[in-house]
Amino acid sequence: MGTYLKKGDVVQASYASSEEAVYHTVKEVIQEIGVGKDGAVRKISEQFDHWSPEHFRLSEEQIGEIIARVPQQVKEDIRFAQQQIRNFAEKQLATVQDLEVETLPGVILGHKHIPVASVGCYIPGGRYPMVASAHMSILTAKVAGVKRVIACTPPIKGEIPAATICAMAFAGADEIYVLGGIQAMAAMALGTETIRPVDMLVGPGNAYVAEAKRQLFGKVGIDLIAGPTEVLVIADHTADAEMVAVDLLGQAEHGPTSPAALVTTSESLARETLLEIERQLQVLPTADIAGVAWRDYGTVLVVDSIEEALIEADKLAYEHVEVLTEQPDYFLENMTNYGALFLGPETNVAYGDKAIGTNHTLPTKGAARYTGGLWVGKFLKTCTYQRCTKDASKLVGEYVSRLCEIENFMGHKEQADLRVRRY
Repeated sequence: MGTYLKKGDVVQASYASSEEAVYHTVKEVIQEIGVGKDGAVRKISEQFDHWSPEHFRLSEEQIGEIIARVPQQVKEDIRFAQQQIRNFAEKQLATVQDLEVETLPGVILGHKHIPVASVGCYIPGGRYPMVASAHMSILTAKVAGVKRVIACTPPIKGEIPAATICAMAFAGADEIYVLGGIQAMAAMALGTETIRPVDMLVGPGNAYVAEAKRQLFGKVGIDLIAGPTEVLVIADHTADAEMVAVDLLGQAEHGPTSPAALVTTSESLARETLLEIERQLQVLPTADIAGVAWRDYGTVLVVDSIEEALIEADKLAYEHVEVLTEQPDYFLENMTNYGALFLGPETNVAYGDKAIGTNHTLPTKGAARYTGGLWVGKFLKTCTYQRCTKDASKLVGEYVSRLCEIENFMGHKEQADLRVRRY
């Protein structure tokens, strides 16, 4: 049994009341936009973002002017990141094969992977304008073969986020809207007089965006419902406290409710890391956020063995898992519950978030127990088909007839019996 040197302690009652308030706000906004369409979108955008341009959708001319204002180095960096993400997505797509097989003489079964027709991507703004989310959603959808990809991002303090728009355009967005929050999600899912509805919503966002996806699911598909980002560092005696602390705080800065955990076989590393985190919080520019997250949600657990570390890591099922041990491949071979693994000290979560090529839209809040993150396959519908020869239809029909009668489905039985009589 491990020993906690620090364990996150959250007041669940206040958190629950916050979730309830978010739920009702989102529900009201979705209902209002469902009825009021463009007029409601404009009213709510003014209310929440103080943003009411002549058109929310950017014209090709506006996009060109915005891109021209973006520094050349920024554009080159965006293109580098997108090249890596496109390359990996294309390699992933190559592993997704159509199938056709003769399972019995004359029985042909198969499946096809069909891209979703239209997708709406949300690119967050606010304190952290997540430029990289444009690559992760828009570009990946395009690689998957989605014909119409639209994208929304909010204004930031009344201004259009130029680098984000640049990334959205480079990624291949067919329509770009400067529109944020619940109103963006509802407009893309439900449609308005000027925005054709989409079939699927993807992308991260704040609690309101996540709740909007939850409530709109069914009307449209979604990638997943993302909660606050999480990081787990698994370390042994070979790791150093400075790196562990940097990597924990690097994710804790996302928000005051972002969990960061260390599971280690080394008590000395654990204690050094606790001191190092306090030292780094004295100089980290985002310490106002990271410090609160670490205070309330930070965890340090000392275990007796790597095997025990694996057990505890799989229980947590965190979004990001960094492995700083002598043999990181042990976790690659044996760990089952995680969003993304970062193996060895040479890589880290920031690489995955921004540019290395894997997707950063990943499961949180235990969802890694049953799903992976966003990838080209999320934009594909695996649809089956079948065909039979006459002899095969007679053979299968005799079995199906009897099986339908067991279940009292006499109409189903007649479907089979008709083929048996005919063939």
